[in-house]
Amino acid sequence: MASLRDFVRNIGTVLPEIPKPERKPNLNERFIWTGFALIAYLVMATTPLYGFGGPGNQQDQLAFLRVVFASTQGTLMELGIGPIVTSGLILQLLKGSDIIKLDLKNADDRAIFGSATKFLTLIVIIGESIAYIFGGALGVLTANQQIVIFIQLFIASLFVLLLDELIQKGWGLGSGVSLFILAGVCQTVMWYTFSPISIRATATTSETFGFVPALVTAFFTNTLPDIVVRQFRYPSLLTFALTMVMLLTIIYIEGIRIELPITSVKYRGFQGVYPIKLLYVSNIPVILVSALGANITFFTRILYNYQTSSPSWWLKYLGTWPPAVNGSLSQYPNGGIVYYMTAPQGVDSTVADPIHAAIYLMYLIGMAVLFARLWVEIGGLNPRAVAKNLMDANVQVPGFRRTGLSIEQVLNRYIPTLTIIGGIMIGLVAGVSDLFGVFGSGIGILLMVDIILQYYQNLLKEQVEEVSPTLAGLIGAG
Repeated sequence: MASLRDFVRNIGTVLPEIPKPERKPNLNERFIWTGFALIAYLVMATTPLYGFGGPGNQQDQLAFLRVVFASTQGTLMELGIGPIVTSGLILQLLKGSDIIKLDLKNADDRAIFGSATKFLTLIVIIGESIAYIFGGALGVLTANQQIVIFIQLFIASLFVLLLDELIQKGWGLGSGVSLFILAGVCQTVMWYTFSPISIRATATTSETFGFVPALVTAFFTNTLPDIVVRQFRYPSLLTFALTMVMLLTIIYIEGIRIELPITSVKYRGFQGVYPIKLLYVSNIPVILVSALGANITFFTRILYNYQTSSPSWWLKYLGTWPPAVNGSLSQYPNGGIVYYMTAPQGVDSTVADPIHAAIYLMYLIGMAVLFARLWVEIGGLNPRAVAKNLMDANVQVPGFRRTGLSIEQVLNRYIPTLTIIGGIMIGLVAGVSDLFGVFGSGIGILLMVDIILQYYQNLLKEQVEEVSPTLAGLIGAG
């Protein structure tokens, strides 16, 4: 273990790094750096890969991962934040399960953990770039194209890693990962709402994609009934209304919490609350379920592509895809296990196959609960870990003895139950949103609302801190 620590410590000295600011930037400076990172991401998300001629007739095989990983097909952001999220989750799982024994309160251990995360991210970037190129996600490429695209993906992903570190080190606000996810989801929602682009619906007709332009067109052509429900997953009045309902529902659910009163042992007279949210594990369970399902679907699709002439019997049970139509391959399965792990494509598909919709909803809720319970145990969110954190912060629950066991017993009344209820709620909201094709997908809307609320809370704390650092510290504790 000592040799591994030395290796990670030494490798950290040669890895590219963003230095911490010598003084804490003021709020305006942090806004500027955050804006710089956002603009850089958006430019890369619209810059096509050099040497990539487009997927041709092949649809996006990784559409399921785009929202979670803030990626865009065929651009420098093909990988998005996928390597950062993947490496971070792996190390968090290893740390939470005590396979990696590091004390993140210790500066040296914290530096080792940061170097390990960055090093693993670089390895994942290389691995994912190779998988995307040779797995067919970017279509058929020549040897020269493969080399050129690999270099572009590596450099662009490394730049994204440094942008995230720039914000994390205090130059910006929040985190780069959250910022890029928020930008990607907002782009999708705006595209569904305002896009004026006409897309071919059939061989002889085309329709305006965006809801608002389509609504204006329908108003002037006296075809308003046609805008209520549209085919081909085009944004409609129904999906627009459902998107608004889901937004309000998620905002309401995010505000539900149990406030456990606490008092400070060190500072007499200080009283506050320890909030335990209804969505105790936030969006982590649905992110894990979405990433798991998308990866299984992607690799099953690769296997199916190589065995289209005579698929193995087990592959037929795992997943099948419809044959190509006019050279266009569908990105959605039509049979096997992965078919029921994939959401129906809009209202029409949900009504046409309610059994598929019901099984998908039960799968998403069940897996969300399972991952919620798992994440609480290995992510340091269980009652014992929270009780230890409160003891280390020199606080106690009024009316109970100041011992870890007493605080743990109090937390045991709430955390296990809220973990299950939160998993059910977040799985249900994401699943219903996907069934009816809300703008930006169910997981996208959940992530967008959660990140916006985080930024709102951070901005409030930053503004208060500029006036009174002591008051900001009390707000953070409460």
